[in-house]
Amino acid sequence: MANRGKGYGPPLDNISEAVGNTPLVKISERICPAGRTIYGKCEYFNPLSSVKDRLALSIIETAEKDGSLKPGQTVVEATSGNTGIAVAMICAQRGYPCVITMAEPFSVERRKLMRMLGAKVIVTPKAGKGTGMVEKAAELAEKHGWFLCHQFETEANWKIHYDTTGPEICNDLKDSKLDYWVTGYGTGGTFHGAGKYIKEASPDTKIILAEPGAANLIGSGIKTERKADGSPAGSHPAFAAHPIQGWTPDFIPLVLEKGLDQTLQDEMVEIPDGVAVAMSQSLARNEGILTGISGGATMWAAVETAKKAPEGSVIVAMLPDTGERYLSTPLFASIAADMNEEELEIARSTPNFILEPVEA
Repeated sequence: MANRGKGYGPPLDNISEAVGNTPLVKISERICPAGRTIYGKCEYFNPLSSVKDRLALSIIETAEKDGSLKPGQTVVEATSGNTGIAVAMICAQRGYPCVITMAEPFSVERRKLMRMLGAKVIVTPKAGKGTGMVEKAAELAEKHGWFLCHQFETEANWKIHYDTTGPEICNDLKDSKLDYWVTGYGTGGTFHGAGKYIKEASPDTKIILAEPGAANLIGSGIKTERKADGSPAGSHPAFAAHPIQGWTPDFIPLVLEKGLDQTLQDEMVEIPDGVAVAMSQSLARNEGILTGISGGATMWAAVETAKKAPEGSVIVAMLPDTGERYLSTPLFASIAADMNEEELEIARSTPNFILEPVEA
């Protein structure tokens, strides 16, 4: 790369200035169908390794500007993990106490990362699902007078993607074209904000929105009932547990719904069981791209889109976070910590420093 060795640029005043400007990385023909081009938008290049760094920065900066977040006030939010990690980062940098509510099934490494960043993590029972952790955060905010981020409802969510993620994609492809943009949804902020910008800047680009087949909330056609503040009044009847952490809570977020109301999506894709993990592992082994289960799901949808797309098509797929956030999940279930027989055979091929397995 011509720019390698030139340095990042002037030193940053703080870590929040490193958020955004993540790269597009071309996917080889080991995964991408021949005659098409797929790029992964690698959001794990953000400082805390996920797309949610954008959201957290936007929520805190917006609240500081409008005065709804006071100096020294505790910040609280419900999260599957990545938003909580990002909020904890921004709070640590700016000196706000931070409390996160997170449902029990989400990976334990996420809890540890948030605690490492100084946040208090309140784990809610599995039976309460996503709505349970959201209600717990609202209760805590009301009881203690804390600032509630409202990531699922606030316009600060989608606006940061309209201002940054969408322009980054279009600017990086200014000498090319963009035929398809593929994303999933958690809060719906990336879909709504980046999708809105892409449709305005490149009207011919088709937007592909993916969701788990096991939790086909949008496809069901059933709306989420809401409280006065836009938060969910209850769990969506079409929801079922699925392995794509960070995607599709048990309700349709207001941010997502407002994007759907603009009909930004051209096509919906359901992700079958198993393919997200398989694609994440394939990206790691064939491309050196270590992304999470949601990245695998999005890339699977992008590859399926490429198979049907005209020759010469250019496709961008969002890769929301790093695979390191999933060490205790099904993504790594088949990855052993101890040496297998092939590795032992290599170890035994020279005479010294052989760590033989201990018999049980």
